[in-house]
Amino acid sequence: MCKRLFSALLGLLLLCAPAPARAAAVDRMAGIDISVYQGDVDFETVRDDGVEVVYIRASYGSDGVDSALYSHYEGARAAGRKLGFYHYLTALDTESAQAQAGFFAGLIRDLDYDCRPALDFEVYRGLDRDQATAVAAAFLETLENELDVTPMLYADAYVASTRFTGALSRYPLWVAQWEVAAPDLSGTPWETWTGWQYTDLGRVAGIDGYVDRDWFTGEVLLDPGPAPQPYPYYTVRAGDTLWAIAQRYYTTVAELARLNAIADPNRIYVG
Repeated sequence: MCKRLFSALLGLLLLCAPAPARAAAVDRMAGIDISVYQGDVDFETVRDDGVEVVYIRASYGSDGVDSALYSHYEGARAAGRKLGFYHYLTALDTESAQAQAGFFAGLIRDLDYDCRPALDFEVYRGLDRDQATAVAAAFLETLENELDVTPMLYADAYVASTRFTGALSRYPLWVAQWEVAAPDLSGTPWETWTGWQYTDLGRVAGIDGYVDRDWFTGEVLLDPGPAPQPYPYYTVRAGDTLWAIAQRYYTTVAELARLNAIADPNRIYVG
């Protein structure tokens, strides 16, 4: 997906240490989005690191299939992760967009997935707002008709505010915006986000190198089921420090201490 620099997100994390403080429920789930560029993924370790939602690139362009699609799919399912697929759109006209949507639908139709299929919209050279909206709408409407589910639209905040009209607002938004504490949707047709990609320089146990990190709300699920865990939980291990845990989860020592009622941030307990 799109690449930019980022700064730390003030995330939310509860430690599995003595008597963590209670906090108001937040309808968000930790996620990642991956493609062949992440290579082999140890999904059981990814699961144990608190990742609940995994979005997998299934396809790109008119006939490209991500070479890691099926290995990533099988691994994520075996680890019991909530799973979704996305297509990287290259179409610059409505007819090509419809064809790419049909291709994507054909790839995932017989696979099991929990989350809305998503359009990754990053290529828009030469398209004005109305043209880009028409291309995206052609893809989304075709996909919706093919799969009988409402898909989701991924775009960075700039594209969402400069290339799309209100005609797309009925589709949930997965917005990419980094270097911010929360996404800014002003100037876009959306009032809320369903997915927020907050960095492309994330680290997750079980994946070598960087990976896109996301937050998702319950709206991403085709069958919401029970409410998700209000906050991720982390089990303190020997050698951990509050500072290191805060760095790993893009939050601050002060925020972790507040959420977990830790009087002395220099002293945490294993378990």
